[in-house]
Amino acid sequence: MKISYNWLKQFVQIDWDAQKTGELLTDLGLEVEGIAQFESVKGGLKGIVVGQVLTCEKHPNADKLKLTTVDVGQEAPLQIVCGAPNVAAGQKVPVATVGTTLYTKEGESWTIKKGKIRGEVSQGMICAEDEIGLGDGHDGIMVLNDDLVPGTPCAQVFDIENDEVFEIGLTPNRADAMSHFGVARDLKAGLEQKEIQKELVTPSTSNFSVDNRSLKIDVEVKDSDLAPRYCGVTISNLIVQESPDWLKNRLKSIGLTPINNVVDVTNYVLHELGQPLHAFDASKIKGNKVEVKTLPAGTKFTTLDEVERELHEDDLIICDGEKPMCIAGVFGGIHSGVTEHTTSIFLESAYFDPVSIRKTAKRHGLSTDASFRFERGIDINLSKYALKRAALLIREIAGGYITSDIIDLFPKKPQDRQVFLTFNKINSLIGQEIPQDTIKSILSSLEIRINNVTESGLGLTIPTYRVDVTREVDVIEEILRVFGYNNVDFKEKLNASIAKSSRFENHRLQDIIGNTLAAKGFYEIMTNSLVSSDFVEENTSVVEMLNPLSSDLSILRTSMLHSGLQTVSYNHNRQKNDLKLFEFGKTYHKMDEGFQENQHLSIFISGERTENSWATSSRKSDFFYLKGIVEILFERLGLGNLDVEPATDDNLAEGITFVKGSNQIASLGLVAKSALKRFDIKQEVFYANLDWDSVLNAVNRNNITFKEIPKFPEVTRDFALLLDDSITFQKVYDIAWSTEKKLLKKVNLFDVYTGKNLPDGKKSYAVSFTLMDENKTLTDKQIDKIMGKLLTQYQKQLGAELR
Repeated sequence: MKISYNWLKQFVQIDWDAQKTGELLTDLGLEVEGIAQFESVKGGLKGIVVGQVLTCEKHPNADKLKLTTVDVGQEAPLQIVCGAPNVAAGQKVPVATVGTTLYTKEGESWTIKKGKIRGEVSQGMICAEDEIGLGDGHDGIMVLNDDLVPGTPCAQVFDIENDEVFEIGLTPNRADAMSHFGVARDLKAGLEQKEIQKELVTPSTSNFSVDNRSLKIDVEVKDSDLAPRYCGVTISNLIVQESPDWLKNRLKSIGLTPINNVVDVTNYVLHELGQPLHAFDASKIKGNKVEVKTLPAGTKFTTLDEVERELHEDDLIICDGEKPMCIAGVFGGIHSGVTEHTTSIFLESAYFDPVSIRKTAKRHGLSTDASFRFERGIDINLSKYALKRAALLIREIAGGYITSDIIDLFPKKPQDRQVFLTFNKINSLIGQEIPQDTIKSILSSLEIRINNVTESGLGLTIPTYRVDVTREVDVIEEILRVFGYNNVDFKEKLNASIAKSSRFENHRLQDIIGNTLAAKGFYEIMTNSLVSSDFVEENTSVVEMLNPLSSDLSILRTSMLHSGLQTVSYNHNRQKNDLKLFEFGKTYHKMDEGFQENQHLSIFISGERTENSWATSSRKSDFFYLKGIVEILFERLGLGNLDVEPATDDNLAEGITFVKGSNQIASLGLVAKSALKRFDIKQEVFYANLDWDSVLNAVNRNNITFKEIPKFPEVTRDFALLLDDSITFQKVYDIAWSTEKKLLKKVNLFDVYTGKNLPDGKKSYAVSFTLMDENKTLTDKQIDKIMGKLLTQYQKQLGAELR
């Protein structure tokens, strides 16, 4: 949210610099994230002065150029070459002197330099209004008043505004501070705690009066629950035109583009007081009647952005006697707005139900300044005052007459919220005793009325604009932020108890595995649990959002794959092709017995294993690299003796599944091209999905044992076995372990050969065997005996031959 400091000082007259004021606002909970400079004319006309054209003659070397001498208040006049057709001797003109920086409409800068134009020296530039940011005209140079003195800075001639703009990171609960007046209220309260008394100046509406009653618009609210208050008034014989500079500068300073004087006033009051307003062209209101109601589902309506929308049955609509005119509190219609031909308006100021407005805005994918405020809750008692304020401003700058009484439909006024605040609760929550007089002073500065005082506490009435203050703790929070978090004392001694926790707790294991993956060069990602329904297979029980943020975020994910592939695609599109990513997250399912959440660890690998370097050759990631990473994680968790089965996941072109008992621990493999195509991914992606709930259960049952490192050496022997093509290494591996369980420590396949010099249907496995006795050194006789047993079993069970 942007807040203009000049605008803010209209409410609280303070002479502090912006930095100091920003620090106080931050202490009050309105965090100032930055302070930007604003100039109504970029550059502030620095270096541009009033000049008087002394002579003007035809350029000797160009037909369309003039050679002038200009008095700019210096000892000698300047010679300037000018191409404007209207330049003439005796004129007072704006002159950009040498060294002055000018700006284009696009914000690009260029500097005036001394130089020659067609052989004649030019020592500056006589400017048109668009060249110095004072308008759009470029037909000729700007001619100034004759009474101006040459050499006068143009910044003193024109009304140039310099401002400082606060960028405030407003929390969603602070609906009361969504305006300059709301911020000023907090600023005044903060100043009072520093014993600086400042008056809060509010715009006066005392001179509001009805000029005549020639244009009456009837209003009917058919659903007062959705529109608890609705106000309106008509203004006639106005002239829609460009707004005055002061109004345009106020809007520009906070990033708004001026449109016309009527619309600009509604935007001005919105950001001044926090009350959204809407102006309808009264001549387009059929039947001189306004109806606030819902319409049947599917009703067509074209909004200001020229998009035809289908209305929902719960959307609140502002209609005339025949047709819809506006989506209440969200967006206006294309055929009812104010144009340059408008001469009379119906001005609306209302309070709409926040929940209804939020649902409507999200349904149609619209977010406006008005909906932003209505969604969070505005002050229902402000509607009529803001309407008067806007009507007076429109009458002042657009002319016209107020031609109806104010319509104020307010059938059910809200009751004042009462809160009892106990002193003991304040002290226990803050951890420090605050003097009662200070508490009363803070509450008074926040316009929280103290009804009664007892020994135990205070009876309070909360103002209606503080929609977030409903409980005793909310009031204490208000006291604390004005008192100042920095003013709360800290004790020198802090007491804390040590909680006993298991080493198998979820967060600890996630830290262990996360650190292991990070050490292997992986980056952790965090993706949105909300995904598009396009990513869900048919006949899948999904959890749908009742009020989705958008159509792309309408369901909770049923798989970690799609949200991860979105991240992969995002990186590939930005030329980040070598990826190693992991994510801890949940999937969500709607089962017959209710909703179910499952925890997962997903791993994605794509591209090269390592960065290209002169010292290492590039090597693409493959299935075995991913399998090795997963096995490292299992080893780190102490998970052994996992069975391997072929993967059955349709999203994997090929892969395997690790199983422990009846529980599937993990599946991994190459992502199918059909899945990659949906995300426009053109290179291979390898994916592993660990069922984290199953991992936690398996780890919890695993007992870690320790033993000493053996003192005796290992011995390695190998065989080159000639085997049938159908025999897998798994069989070779299993036979070795079943043959020698005591001294065998490791079995490794280090070469596979097929082809020339081998019989048809045969292959060669080069297998190494690591042997060790933990109590003594092995002898050649023992080793030969073990290798003989292994060879015998391979010959007997597999028909193997030694090569």
